[in-house]
Amino acid sequence: MRMEASQHLRLEQQMKLAPRIIQAMEILQLPMLALQERIDAELETNPVLEVKNPDVDEEAPPAPEEYAEDRGEQPLVVDESNGNQDDFQRLAEFEAEYGPEFIQSDGPYRRAAVARDERDPKMDAMANAPAPAQSLNEHLLAQWAFVEADEPIKAAGRVIINFIEEDGYLRTPLEELPQRTNESVTVESVNEALRLVQGLDPTGVGARDLTECLMLQLSVEAAAGRDVKLEAEIVTRFLRDVEMNRLPQIAKRTGRTVEQIKEAIENISHLNPLPGHLVAVRSVPVIRPDALVEVDEDGEMYVTMSDGNSPRLHISNSYRRLAKNRKTERDAKQFIQKNIRSAQWLISAIQQRRNTVRRVVEEVFLVQRDFIDRGEEALKPLPMMDVANKVGVHVATVSRAVAGKYVQTPRGIFPLRMFFSGGTKTADGDDVSWDAVKAKLKEVIAAEDKSKPLNDDQLAAELTGHGIKIARRTVAKYRNLLDIPPARRRREF
Repeated sequence: MRMEASQHLRLEQQMKLAPRIIQAMEILQLPMLALQERIDAELETNPVLEVKNPDVDEEAPPAPEEYAEDRGEQPLVVDESNGNQDDFQRLAEFEAEYGPEFIQSDGPYRRAAVARDERDPKMDAMANAPAPAQSLNEHLLAQWAFVEADEPIKAAGRVIINFIEEDGYLRTPLEELPQRTNESVTVESVNEALRLVQGLDPTGVGARDLTECLMLQLSVEAAAGRDVKLEAEIVTRFLRDVEMNRLPQIAKRTGRTVEQIKEAIENISHLNPLPGHLVAVRSVPVIRPDALVEVDEDGEMYVTMSDGNSPRLHISNSYRRLAKNRKTERDAKQFIQKNIRSAQWLISAIQQRRNTVRRVVEEVFLVQRDFIDRGEEALKPLPMMDVANKVGVHVATVSRAVAGKYVQTPRGIFPLRMFFSGGTKTADGDDVSWDAVKAKLKEVIAAEDKSKPLNDDQLAAELTGHGIKIARRTVAKYRNLLDIPPARRRREF
């Protein structure tokens, strides 16, 4: 085997993104709430970054260079011959930098005392925040502590509760529980404990399937003296038939009338198929729109950006002066300059995000203006490439600009991506988006005769009558996307 070293020349092109461009793309893609978290994190780690005071004129010129040194060490009286104008100038600059309370204070320590006495809004928010809600596991264990049973049963009950899922179901087979815990429990004790656990609140918890869950709740009603025999029979024998809307078959097999079956199904519908959700905490996403689209009295549309709770940022003048001061130590100056550059990049990226989203929203609603007046039925096909060409950016930039963003309109708050879609042409030659087709499909189904609901072929014919010609399989596809059951299951007897 022979080993040797050699040199080769190769010409190639590579695209490398600068850190500033990467940061700008990340900021552009962040939703409003995530952007606020990013800003809060940067405020905590970057000392030169400050929240801009909205009362201070943003166009005010920066402090002159002759005051770059530490002015606080200068003597109070500079020159009495000119009426102490230099002193008044220094005080005016201190007021502009530190706020009017500096001049209004009774002494040099007044400002610090006021700062200590003022309430911290973040601490107030934490103090007023509600305590975390109790989880389902905690709720059940608190009840289980008062159940009277032998210790092996109590231990088995704790094991069962730990395996109950958030919706209240126990999906782990009972025979597997002893092998999946460090507790010394047996299958017999687990079976006996399950009966007691299923008696805890909320009713139906600990069930292993839907039928058992509903039967646990019906047993409570039966114990209260209600006649639920028909409901129990339907739950144990005919749940699939109820799903398929086969009410006449159920009536025939039970010897009851269709009206009695409908009444029993109505009673069953009041039961809770997910009892754990009555207790378990489920997080609800908060939506904060990035832009507001409004229409004035003259019908003119205009777009305004909603910054939510995001603060307006700027770089501290004090740190700017320290960075320029020759007396500042080298390491400290490098640290400050590095943080100033980082802050400048962040401020620039946030402003670029704001401008890009605004321009995208403006171009979108120049096309989708009719949506504000007529709703989803008026949506038109709008490819992202068209908006990218009008805004003058790459289509990937538009994709990032609309990702996770919401827009508030007179018709409500909608995801910005909803206004981008393909479509088809009506019989009149007008463009209509697929979202508009789905909206019209929902309208047709809502207006149908429920005793004789329209099948997919008939729905396609109805849409053709409204000028929208699509195939039956497309109707079926969009009906499924809208979670609308087929005609047989929509029929009302």
